[in-house]
Amino acid sequence: MANVRAVHSVGQSIVTYLRNTYPNNLGGSPMPACEFALLSSGELAAAVEEGTRISLYLYRVTVNEHNRQQRPDRMTPEQQAPLGLDLHYLLTAWSATAQEEQITLTWALRQLYLHPILDASSLSPEADWAPDEVIQVIPSELANEDMMRIWDALEPAYRLSVSYIARLVRIDPDAVTEGRPVVARRLGLGSLTGTEGTP
Repeated sequence: MANVRAVHSVGQSIVTYLRNTYPNNLGGSPMPACEFALLSSGELAAAVEEGTRISLYLYRVTVNEHNRQQRPDRMTPEQQAPLGLDLHYLLTAWSATAQEEQITLTWALRQLYLHPILDASSLSPEADWAPDEVIQVIPSELANEDMMRIWDALEPAYRLSVSYIARLVRIDPDAVTEGRPVVARRLGLGSLTGTEGTP
């Protein structure tokens, strides 16, 4: 499980992995110079079409229904189950030439095919991931109509893209306080009435 920085951490970790493993040469031939970036919707709309780049864009977040119905065995009945999320991404190639566009995207697809798992050692630390945390990054089926609908809602024209899902991202709930804290306690003191023989 992780904190609320987990969603950004997953995307940034994927981009960092691709950037750090991108080769200068492959099979005896030079690879195109390529940048890698995690983009927001605003950044994607303002994307500059110069140079070659692979971008990762989070276009949808969904609650994982399977995780919603499960509670870890180590949790007590009073504890809130973690929020399980699936992250839906577009991996997009940007280039002025078909050759560089297709080479760089194919390389990125192969890297994620060969290494589809992000563990705690490859996830950026700001999300405070649990040591046994594992995120799976897999291709997802996205109909042409849905793909076009996404791009129609964005400013730049369509670019060659592949959709991925990163699952399962578990967000820690806030700690639950048992009972409401005692703010004040009021004690009533009764007056004593004197009796015979009492001075």
